[in-house]
Amino acid sequence: MKTNNTNQVFTLVITVLMMTALPACSQPQQGSSTSANHQTTDHQDLTGFSRAYFASGCFWCVEAVFESVKGVEEAISGYAGGSEANPTYQQVSRAATGHAEAVEVFYDETIIDFQTLVKVYYGSHDPTTRNRQGPDRGPQYRSIAFYQSEEEKQIILAYINSLYASGEYEAGEIVTEVEKLETFWPAEDYHQNYERNNPNNPYVRSVSIPRLKRFQKQYPDLLKEVH
Repeated sequence: MKTNNTNQVFTLVITVLMMTALPACSQPQQGSSTSANHQTTDHQDLTGFSRAYFASGCFWCVEAVFESVKGVEEAISGYAGGSEANPTYQQVSRAATGHAEAVEVFYDETIIDFQTLVKVYYGSHDPTTRNRQGPDRGPQYRSIAFYQSEEEKQIILAYINSLYASGEYEAGEIVTEVEKLETFWPAEDYHQNYERNNPNNPYVRSVSIPRLKRFQKQYPDLLKEVH
C-alpha cells in the first residue's frame, strides 16, 4: 500500500512539473505589436455570414479549431466579457480588464447551425477547469459561451444539460459562464491566424497543435475537406 501511495505521489509531481514547464499563451512574443486593435479581416467581405462568440482558453487555439470546421468562413481572435473599452493584449494578459480571450466565428447557416458550433465549442476544451485551460491560468482564460438572443441562450443551456445527462462530466462541474455578448473587441493583427503563421512557436507546437489534433480526431465528420 505504501508503494502504491508513493507511486501516486510521484505521478502527481511529474504531472505538475510537466504542466508548469509548458510555455503559456500570455508569454511575450518577439516582434509583437503593443498597439490597440486593428482591422483583422484583410478587407474580406463577411457581411453575409452569421456570427457566434466563444471563449475557452488561448484564442490562438480556439481560432484554429473553429477555422477547421466546415461552414465556418472565418474566426477572429479578440476580447469579450469585460468592461474595458478597446483593450490591449498586455492589459488582458494581466487580467486588468475583466475580458477573456475570445473568438468571433463567421459561419454559413446553410452549412452549419449554432447548435453544432456549441458542440464544437464543448468538444474542444475542458469546461470544468475554472479560470484555466491547459497551461494557461487566469480569468482571461475562463470558459464563456456568449449568446446574442434568447434562442441562442436556450441552445447553450440545453447542451450543457445534455452533457450532464450523458454522464461525461460526473467527476466535475461545468463552470462555463453563459453570458450575453455586449462588445467584441478584435485583437491586434499579429494574433490573427497565429497558429497557422507561427507553426514553430513553442506554445503552438506543444499546446495549440495537439489541442487541434485532439478535436479533429474526435470529430472528423465536422471538418473541412483538405485539398
